[in-house]
Amino acid sequence: MTTTSQDKAYGILIAALGGEGGGVLADWLVQCARIQGLPVQATSVPGVAQRTGATSYYIELLREPLAEGASPVFGLTPVAGRVDVVVASELLEAARMVERGFVTGRTTLLASTHRVYTTLEKMHMADGRQDPQRLAAAARALARQTVLFDMEAVTVKAGTVISAVMFGALAGAGVLPWPRAVCEEVIRASGKGVQASLAGFGAAFDEAQQPSGSVDVVAPDALQVLAGAGLPNRVREAWVGRMPAWPSAVQLLAAHGALRCRDYQNDTYADTFLDHVRALVAASPPSASDALEEAVRHLALWMCFEDVIRVADLKTRRSRYARVASEAQARDGDIVRVTEHFKPGIDEVAAVLPRSMGEGLMKLAQRRGWLGKAHVSLHIRSTSLWGYLMLRSLARLRPLRPRSLRFAQEHETLTVWLGAMRQVLPQSPALARVLAGLPQVLKGYGDTQSRGRLNYARLWTTHVAPTLAGTLDVATAASALRDALKATLADPEGRLNTAHRPTAGGSQPVFWAERPRRDKPVTPAA
Repeated sequence: MTTTSQDKAYGILIAALGGEGGGVLADWLVQCARIQGLPVQATSVPGVAQRTGATSYYIELLREPLAEGASPVFGLTPVAGRVDVVVASELLEAARMVERGFVTGRTTLLASTHRVYTTLEKMHMADGRQDPQRLAAAARALARQTVLFDMEAVTVKAGTVISAVMFGALAGAGVLPWPRAVCEEVIRASGKGVQASLAGFGAAFDEAQQPSGSVDVVAPDALQVLAGAGLPNRVREAWVGRMPAWPSAVQLLAAHGALRCRDYQNDTYADTFLDHVRALVAASPPSASDALEEAVRHLALWMCFEDVIRVADLKTRRSRYARVASEAQARDGDIVRVTEHFKPGIDEVAAVLPRSMGEGLMKLAQRRGWLGKAHVSLHIRSTSLWGYLMLRSLARLRPLRPRSLRFAQEHETLTVWLGAMRQVLPQSPALARVLAGLPQVLKGYGDTQSRGRLNYARLWTTHVAPTLAGTLDVATAASALRDALKATLADPEGRLNTAHRPTAGGSQPVFWAERPRRDKPVTPAA
């Protein structure tokens, strides 16, 4: 009996996320190979490195039937430089395969261009997303052939799972040693979601054979954004009338920011945002366009800071329930229960109270040592009647927000920042660009927000205030603030770099209690 060397084996590596049907795709490939009489072997390596758990499926097969009396020798795991086909359900998964050396000049890479963001990307204080253009460029540079398209869009349109779309991409790219009919036969034999799987398979097959490529998306201008927002004519005309003299990029940012502020509070609040934008534009020379755009963007985000009122509002919107049901792949008639987890502390309660009451509560909590210790753990089912009404009642406190302690604190700090931006924009565009990004350290609510305020105050006192006072060179200040801001965003809690560790929030009080005198007679109980 002779053996067939592994050098003749054809390796297919599937990189998928948990729950995407990677195992189903591997089974389909094995069944197709058996129908064709081809020796095949499949293994899987589960992992939890990404999101819901990245799992690699590896199939080795021969592209021709074995001679009589011969037996194959297959490998159990992929070897860098020896993989013929890599198919990935998401762009960063494709990049991970590239990083590990599985994509080389011998490899055909098929991958989806959509993203499922990692926990680290979501946790980043600024924009922690990986650059998709960079990921795609690395794939094209190293692979022999690449087929990149949005498999998630095809999946949603067909109403199937992405494994069927990946199967169609493999067949359409011509990397499988059997015809399309064999693939469709195997899908029909599975007996589950056949029509949707065939629809996704066919759409991906066509896309892989004639890829549409990257389509240049023309960004809408401000007029288009406002026209499609369903605004009252009076409001839209008033906003449009403010913008013609502004740079086009600023107009677009201002349009999105005004809509966000209107959704957050009301029309008057959006007008206030546009007033701030007008002041920044008036102070900005043409050389500071980048700093101006960054300042407008962060201004919109800052004015829509998160508090418990905003969180309750967003959690009870119809669009949010629709998104949760879609992510859970719920069918019509399925019951979806959503449980919200809250752990409010005294600072979060004080934040939504009127300023005088909130300050009084915070002073009492500081004296008693309650801050950081007193929390209430709440599990509220927002899909139940009482849970929904509880959260909607909290969301309806929005008209009272301008009188709250948190609103006053945020806008006092914002007003000072705006004044500094108007002063720095005409003097040093480089410093203005860094200063425009300073509000990034202010995030969330509760402990996260308190830590952000400490970091903001430290950066302002150390780098910004001396520059505004003229005691620190502008060029030196820009470089120092850039480095300090970068370090703070990467390590907001100061765990790695003690130089950027926020100081303690305050000393804890000591309470004295009088000890009973021993010589004092004790009255016996009656």
